[in-house]
Amino acid sequence: MALFTKEEALNYHSTWRTGKLEVVPVKPCRNQKDLSLAYSPGVAHACLAIAADPELGWKYTNRRNLVAVVSNGTAVLGLGNIGALAGKPVMEGKGVLFKIFADIDVYDINLNTKDPEKIIETVKLLEPTFGAINLEDIKAPECFEIEQRLIEMMDIPVFHDDQHGTAIISGAGIINAVEIAGKKIEDLKVVVSGAGAAAIACSKFYVTLGVDQANIAMFDSKGHIHTGRTDLHPTKAQFAQKKAYANMAEAFKGADVFLGLSAKGLVTKDMVKSMGKNPIIFAMANPDPEIPYNDAKEARPDAIMGTGRSDFPNQVNNVSGFPFIFRGALDAGSKRINEQMKMAAARSLAALAKEPVPVEVMDMYGEKDVKFGIDYVIPKALDFRMLEWEAPAVAKAAMDTGVATIPLDLEQYKKDLRLRIDASHKRIKEYVASYNYDF
Repeated sequence: MALFTKEEALNYHSTWRTGKLEVVPVKPCRNQKDLSLAYSPGVAHACLAIAADPELGWKYTNRRNLVAVVSNGTAVLGLGNIGALAGKPVMEGKGVLFKIFADIDVYDINLNTKDPEKIIETVKLLEPTFGAINLEDIKAPECFEIEQRLIEMMDIPVFHDDQHGTAIISGAGIINAVEIAGKKIEDLKVVVSGAGAAAIACSKFYVTLGVDQANIAMFDSKGHIHTGRTDLHPTKAQFAQKKAYANMAEAFKGADVFLGLSAKGLVTKDMVKSMGKNPIIFAMANPDPEIPYNDAKEARPDAIMGTGRSDFPNQVNNVSGFPFIFRGALDAGSKRINEQMKMAAARSLAALAKEPVPVEVMDMYGEKDVKFGIDYVIPKALDFRMLEWEAPAVAKAAMDTGVATIPLDLEQYKKDLRLRIDASHKRIKEYVASYNYDF
């Protein structure tokens, strides 16, 4: 049942003020002195201090809490290549999530080009403005090169959320699902439907978790990815198997895990029935998964099933990752978001799922008895505790691996995070209430 109509959605975006974000000053400008401090002549002191020591840019500007969400609109949500302007509402929405979940400010940068070189050059030139870069909705395979080259070129974190966000959240689910199912991660037989940015990143992350890469059967729109094919980009070729499956149904037989990042209707009940004991099914095509939740559970009641939807158990939602990953990276002054930080994020989420769920969280979903098990292997996307679990885990990994520049007292940091987000929510609530919106 739809929660809203098309008209309501358009009205939400068009009611004054249009869009979803605005810039609000955080320092007073009430009199001549304030004006002189904010701009000329007082601002010169900050400028000259930074010119003498660029590191002071972190102290005297908003860089430490400012992220660029950068896109060219070539792979937007489930909408595809709709272009930079049409994708802008999504990027603004990403800014809202950054702010609501982690009190991070965002400028969305929508680039009207498909040329990877132009994207790389533009983002690199933006480095003095931002504390980190979130690449978003850029199609594969260009996204892989763009991210990697920018990581190498820039001295701030660069993170393509379409790749790593899904990998981290679903990875947390895999960690717990394997435990519940009584399986060994190194023995898992995995079937992957889709070979885009998220599917490649998820598969690589699962290998980092311990999955044998040789046991991953990946399928793109042309079929199974195997060594006999000559049309494979290197990002796909790394998952080519020597054995060639005629179709996905054949690969499903005896499989332990299905990862879907493709399109609805590609998986049948019979395919699910043919899987091994206690199968793990993450069917994440949006808005409709590769197989409906109820169909999969009817075929295999023992399945640990997750989708990208909030109306079924085990939602794999990137909002459980990126706000808190960036929060931890920014607060630790990290120059990178490395594999150890991604792994720390996944393991913190897996651990949180084993904790008792607060009544307030269950109430948000209209549920009464949520506890660790086949229907709850990933924390709910609205679980407010993720900030205090995930951001410190990411910050600690940054410090442990030498990419952090700010030492944090992690126990105090956890307390400070709660105070910070509560204060942020209070400001936002009061500000939004000042407008008489009627959607």
